[in-house]
Amino acid sequence: MYQLYIANKNYSSWSLRPWVLMTALRIAFQEHLLRFGDTARWASYRSIAPAGKVPCLVDGDITVWDTLAIVEYLAERHPGVWPADGTARAWARCAAAEMHSGFSELRNRCSMTCGVRVRLNEHPPSLDNDLVRLDELWQQGLNRFGGPFLAGPAFTAVDAFFAPVAFRVQTYGLSLDAVSSAYLARLLALPAMQQWYAQALEETFRDTPHEEEMLRIGRVLEDYRATTALSSSRA
Repeated sequence: MYQLYIANKNYSSWSLRPWVLMTALRIAFQEHLLRFGDTARWASYRSIAPAGKVPCLVDGDITVWDTLAIVEYLAERHPGVWPADGTARAWARCAAAEMHSGFSELRNRCSMTCGVRVRLNEHPPSLDNDLVRLDELWQQGLNRFGGPFLAGPAFTAVDAFFAPVAFRVQTYGLSLDAVSSAYLARLLALPAMQQWYAQALEETFRDTPHEEEMLRIGRVLEDYRATTALSSSRA
């Protein structure tokens, strides 16, 4: 069975991508959660993943790190990871790669924290530019391939790459157009996304660096997470 190493569900956007893909496609795996702030465990984790980052997929004596690499590894072994249609598959790979390397303002200003609702202190034009591009990209896929998912009728890796965006938009109350908002609602309603979100709310650990960053960029309006103490550790 695959071994998938991830970090806290409340914070770790990169971990969400392969987790939600494998869960939605019913690709069996054993989850290993490395809590932010657990310095000793993160240090030992480097014996598994030399880059020391999550996610990481272990398949026997094969170790695959980086989300794109994990997705491609799975695609070689399981149907449905990418669309079957060649045109849709090429578009899906481009869109996923753009998310992987782009949307820097959205990712940096609006870090993922699933269980909180935050009002941003500032909303710069660079964030609006990312949201405009997001609308364009999502509508292109939905219109070209007929929906309800970005590359056609089935949830595939390209949708998984934008899954953290759905939580970011929900957390920070970001505005998208009607078509994108409807797609976002479909993502949030997926059973795999609901499962991740429920488990994120149940986490009792708070990572101080993430929490401090959230408080620097905005004001917390609601916090739906289980009550617990903060940790001052950094990892």
